Amino acid sequence: MSETKSSPLPREVADAYVDELVALDPVTGTYLGVAESARRLPDFSPEGQEALARLARDTLARLDEAERRPGADSDVERRCARLLRERLSAELAVHEAEEGLRAVGNMSTPAHHVRAVFTVTPTATDEDWAAVAERLRAVPAALAGYRASLALGLERKLYGPPRPTATLVAQLTEWTDTDGSGRGWFEDFVAGGPEALRAELDEAARGATAAVAGLRDWVREVYAPAVEDAPDTVGRERYARWSRYFNGTDLDLDEAYAYGWSEYHRLLAEMEQEAAKVLPGAATPWAALAHLDEHGRHIEGVDEVRDWLQGLMDEAIEKLDGTHFELAERVRRVESRIAPPGSAAAPYYTGPSEDFSRPGRTWLPTMGATRFPVYDLVSTWYHEGVPGHHLQLAQWVHVAQDLSRYQATVGIVSANAEGWALYAERLMDELGFLTDAEQRLGYLDAQMMRALRVIVDIGMHLELPIPADSPFHPGERWTPGLAEEFFGAHSSRPADFVTSELTRYLSIPGQAIGYKLGERAWLLGREKARARHGDAFDLKAWHMAALSQGSLGLDDLVDELARL
Repeated sequence: MSETKSSPLPREVADAYVDELVALDPVTGTYLGVAESARRLPDFSPEGQEALARLARDTLARLDEAERRPGADSDVERRCARLLRERLSAELAVHEAEEGLRAVGNMSTPAHHVRAVFTVTPTATDEDWAAVAERLRAVPAALAGYRASLALGLERKLYGPPRPTATLVAQLTEWTDTDGSGRGWFEDFVAGGPEALRAELDEAARGATAAVAGLRDWVREVYAPAVEDAPDTVGRERYARWSRYFNGTDLDLDEAYAYGWSEYHRLLAEMEQEAAKVLPGAATPWAALAHLDEHGRHIEGVDEVRDWLQGLMDEAIEKLDGTHFELAERVRRVESRIAPPGSAAAPYYTGPSEDFSRPGRTWLPTMGATRFPVYDLVSTWYHEGVPGHHLQLAQWVHVAQDLSRYQATVGIVSANAEGWALYAERLMDELGFLTDAEQRLGYLDAQMMRALRVIVDIGMHLELPIPADSPFHPGERWTPGLAEEFFGAHSSRPADFVTSELTRYLSIPGQAIGYKLGERAWLLGREKARARHGDAFDLKAWHMAALSQGSLGLDDLVDELARL
C-alpha cells in the first residue's frame, strides 16, 4: 500500500480502534462515558467475539502501514505503537485459542460485565433512566449470546473449570434473589428510578432477572454436569498464553515461581517481627492478626466504613499532593462506594469517565459484614484509591491528549496497573504512613497475599513441586486443594475470602501474579532512574512522568521508567 500524506500515525490508528471498539462493545463505551452506549449491551456470542477479533486484525494491518510513516519513530508514537501491537496480538492469541468459549468464573465473565455496567450507567435524569430501561431490555439477548458461546465450547469439548462453574451458579442465584425477598438485583437497582417510568423500569428489570435465572438454570442443569470431570487448572501452554495477556511479556514462569517463594520468606520474617509488637508471644503473625480481628481498631457499620474510607483517601490526597505528586483538581476527586451484593470478595476500583463527569470510585464488598478491622483496610485503600489505582488511571485520562485515547483508557496491561498499585502500598510504607503496628502488619499481610498469589497461581496451574525448604508439604505437587489450604494458613482473610480468591485464580489464570511481578518492574525502573540521575533524582518528578506515559507491558515498562 502506498504511503499518502493523509495516512495515519500510530496514535491515530489506536484512537480509531477505540471508536470502532465502542461501537461493538457498549460496556466499554459506558466506562468511557460515551452517552450513546448507555442503551445497549455487547454481543457475547461466537459471532460477536469474532467481530472483535476482526477489528483487531484490521487494526494491526493499519498499524503496519502507520509505523512506516515519517514521525512514527517519535517517543510518543513508538510507545503507543508498541502497546497497541502487543495488546491486540495478545488478545488475538486468546481468541484464536477459543478461550472465550469457556469463560466461567466468579468475577470476569460476560454475565458479570452485564451486571457491573449498570453500576456506572448514568441515572441522574429521566432520560438516563429511560436508557437504563432500554439496556435492561437488552439483558436477555446479551446473556443468550454468552450462553451460545458456552454451548459451542461444550460442542468443541472446550470445558470451563468445574469449581468456578459452581461459583457462577451460586452468584447468578444470588442476583435473582438478593435478600430472600424474591426480588432480584435488577429490581433493587431500578427502585431509585423516577415514578414516571416506574412500570417500564420494573417490567424491564423483571425481564433481566428472568434472563439471569434462565442462564443460571442452563449452567446448573446442562453446563455444570458436562464439565464436572474437567480439570480446574489450565496447564503450562494455556497458562503461558494467559500470562502474556495479563502481563504484557513472555515470562519465565519457573523464575517467577522462585521469586514468589523468595518474597514469601522475606515477608514472613518481617511479619514475625511486626507481630511481636502487636501480640508478644504470638505463635504466628496470623495469630496476631486474629487478635486484631477481635481486639484491634475497627469501624462499625457499612455506611460508616464507606465514609471512613473516603476520609482516608481525602487525607492521602492532601498529604501527597505537592510533596510526592502534582495532581490536577479533577484527579483529586475520588469516591468510596459499597460493592453490590453477589460480587467477588476482593475490593476493586472503577476509573473516571473521559470527561470526569463520573469520578473514579473504589468499591468495598462487605460479604455481609458490618464490622471492619482497620488493619485490613488502610494499605488496601492506598492500593485501590490513592496513591494506587486512582492516581494512575485518572492521570492517564487527564493527559489523554498527550498520549492517545487508547493508551489512556482501554489499552491497559493488568500487571502495569496492579504493579503500580502494589508499589503505591510500599511507597506509603516508605514515606512513613504505616508506623502504627496494626496497620503495618496489615500492610505486610497484604504484601504476603500477593506473594502467595505468585506461588499458588503458577504452582497449581503448572502442577509444580513445592520446594524442599517450604514449611508446607515440601516435595508435593500443587493442587487447588493444597493451594487453598496454604493460602488460608498464611492469610488473615476469612474462609469465604480465601475460597473466592482461589476460584478467581482458577477463573482468570495468570492475572493474579501481575501484582508482585508488576511491583518488581516498577521498583527496578525507579532504581535504574535513580542510578541514572544520581543526587539529582527527583521522586515527585519521576512519579508524574511515570504516571503520564500510559500503560506498558512489563516487556517495556522497566526500560521506559529507567529513561525518565
